[in-house]
Amino acid sequence: MTHRKASHIVAAGLLGGVTLFLIGLLLPDWLLFTATKAAGYGLVALGIVVLMRGGLVSFGQGMVYCIGAYTSGLVASRLGVSDVFLLLAIGGGASTLVGLLVGPLIARYRGIFFAMLTVALSMVLYGILVKQNAIGGSDGFNVPEPTFLGWAPGVGASDLALYGVAVVIAATAATFCRFYFDSMPGLVAKAVRENELRVEYLGSSVFRITVRNFVIAAGFGGIGGTLNGLALGHVDPLFSFWTTSGEFVFIAILSGHVSVSAVFVSALILELVRSFSNRYFPETWQLLLGAFLLVVILFLPNGLGSLWEELSKRLGRGKPPPVPDPGGLERRKEAAP
Repeated sequence: MTHRKASHIVAAGLLGGVTLFLIGLLLPDWLLFTATKAAGYGLVALGIVVLMRGGLVSFGQGMVYCIGAYTSGLVASRLGVSDVFLLLAIGGGASTLVGLLVGPLIARYRGIFFAMLTVALSMVLYGILVKQNAIGGSDGFNVPEPTFLGWAPGVGASDLALYGVAVVIAATAATFCRFYFDSMPGLVAKAVRENELRVEYLGSSVFRITVRNFVIAAGFGGIGGTLNGLALGHVDPLFSFWTTSGEFVFIAILSGHVSVSAVFVSALILELVRSFSNRYFPETWQLLLGAFLLVVILFLPNGLGSLWEELSKRLGRGKPPPVPDPGGLERRKEAAP
């Protein structure tokens, strides 16, 4: 990656983060809450996109999402730790640790076996949490309001402050993923999806690549779970239920694996469609959500992110390099005096 391209990625991340925060100053409270939740969902779905680029799909990402939310929630409610940045680090760290332990155990599986193993692990965690009455059982427990580097905002400013933190984290995660996707390890990970055997022949370990992607996805899942636990003020075992994991897969399919920013846009679309459908069509909002996904799959098989790529091509930045003319050098030699 050239220094110029790296500078463009960092500048795009900074510009996107600042723009979203300024937009947040104008949003009503309900939309701030929805956008914060979407950022948390987008972080988890971004982890699935990392796995998808390596040819794998996790249908059990709710496990790391739930571990992050529960760990940070318990630390906040039982130990009195309230700083949002410390809680995010604890939640993300706990899920990353689980990713390091679980990743090597399932990294040799592929296709439906990998997907079903992740679902099984997620549902095992759900079953355990439901039976643990000491931490709320099936009802879960409440998470206290966070503080921000020692500042405890009032009711009105709390949502905006948490939204600002969500924007910073989302922009940082998107920038990191863009660097990773365009780096040599990220491109090799993408090649795994096309031909694992050739990647092994070239000297790279598919097993290590899969473990690395799983750990990255777990870290994002834990941070997303912590963020949404703080936004909701409550965590429960449904964070690990298979339908929650299905929503993350929905966002990943909707966005595709081309653009990292499209993941967060897709998460916001999901939240908006669910909110409005649940309000005006409470009995059929899942039907509308499924129909919306079918339309995207039929007309945008590579997801909403492919629109970014198409726009880039039309602006001329995505033009393929000119094909060298093999006879050009000979003609110039002949034309020379």
